[in-house]
Amino acid sequence: MALLPYALTRPFLFSMDPEAAHELTIESLARTQGSALKWAYASTAVDDPIELAGLTFPNRVGLAAGLDKNARCIDGLGAMGFGFVEVGTVTPLAQPGNPKPRMFRLPQANALINRLGFNNDGLQAFIANVKQSDLYQRRVGGRSGLHSMLLGLNIGKNAATPIERATDDYLICLDGVYTYADYVTVNISSPNTKNLRSLQSDAALDALLGALSERRELLAQKHGKRNPIFLKIAPDLDADQVAVIAQTLQRYGTDSAGQVNNAWGVIATNTTLSRDAIKGMAHAEEAGGLSGAPVLAMSNKVVSQLRSALGKTFPIIGAGGIMSAQDAVSKIKAGADAVQIYTGLIYSGPALVKAAATLIKKTF
Repeated sequence: MALLPYALTRPFLFSMDPEAAHELTIESLARTQGSALKWAYASTAVDDPIELAGLTFPNRVGLAAGLDKNARCIDGLGAMGFGFVEVGTVTPLAQPGNPKPRMFRLPQANALINRLGFNNDGLQAFIANVKQSDLYQRRVGGRSGLHSMLLGLNIGKNAATPIERATDDYLICLDGVYTYADYVTVNISSPNTKNLRSLQSDAALDALLGALSERRELLAQKHGKRNPIFLKIAPDLDADQVAVIAQTLQRYGTDSAGQVNNAWGVIATNTTLSRDAIKGMAHAEEAGGLSGAPVLAMSNKVVSQLRSALGKTFPIIGAGGIMSAQDAVSKIKAGADAVQIYTGLIYSGPALVKAAATLIKKTF
C-alpha cells in the first residue's frame, strides 16, 4: 500500500513545467526504487493472470511506453502493481528529440499534448539500464517468481534515418533488445517523427513485418526463445486502413490453418492528431500527439474494429484514454485482452493501477 497519497504530490508537480515534472518523477523513481522509500508509491500487484501471445501476464494492466524512455525505472514502476511494464521508445543512436517546450497539459480535458520526438540516450545505454534492473538480475539469478512482471521493450527509428531505410533501424534495435525482453513493441505510430506513420500503409507494413519476422526467427534460434512482437498503431485510422493492418497482421500472426501462432500482436493505440475534443482550450493548437481522456473513444473504436477483423484469439493490448478503472473495463469490453496506462498515471497517480486491475478481475 502506497504511503504517500498522490493527491498531495500532484499540485506540486502540476505547478512545474510538464517536462520538468516528468524528469523529476523519473529521477525520483530511479533513486528510490532500490530502497525502502519505494513504499511511497508501491502497491501489491493484483493476481489475475492471463495467457496472451504465449506469455503469462500477471494481471491485465500495464504501463505504456513513453514514460520511461531510457529504462531507468523498471523496478520502481513495477512496484506500482503493473502486470507488465513497457519502456522506450529506444532508437539505435541517442537523439535529443524535438525543441522545447514540447509537452503541454490540458487539465480541463484530462489530457496531454507532446511532441517529444523519441528523445532517448540510445540503444547501448538503454540495454545497460535494463541489465541493471532488479527484475533482470533476478531472472539471471533464477529468482524470478512464477507470475513475475513482464517487460516490454519498445523500438523505433532515428529521426535522421530516411524513411526508406527505417527497417534497418528496427532490425538494429530488435537485435539489441531481444534477449532482455518478454515482448518487443514496434512503434510505427508516433506522430512526432517525420513520415513514421507512413509505415502503417500496406506495402511498407508488409515489408517491415516480413523483415522483422525473418530476423526474429534467427534470434529465436540464437537465444532459445521466441519473443512475440507487438505492432503499435495510431488512432487516426479509418476502417479501410485498420482492415489493411489487420490483414497484414494475420499473414504473419496466424498459421496455414488460420490459428494464432503467438508471433505477433497489436497495441491500439498511440496518441492522436485530432483536436476535435479540445477546441478552444489553452495549448489545443500545439503540434504533437494528444493523449488522455479525449483518446478513449477513438482508441476503443480501433480496438473493436481490430477484434472483429482479427478474431477472438489474436493478441490485442488496448491503450489510450484510460483515466479510471471504468475506462480500463471499457477497453476490455471493446475487445482488448489487456490494457496500458500512461496519461492516467499522471493525472490519477499510482492508485489507478490497482483500481483498474481490481475492477477488471471483478468484471471478467
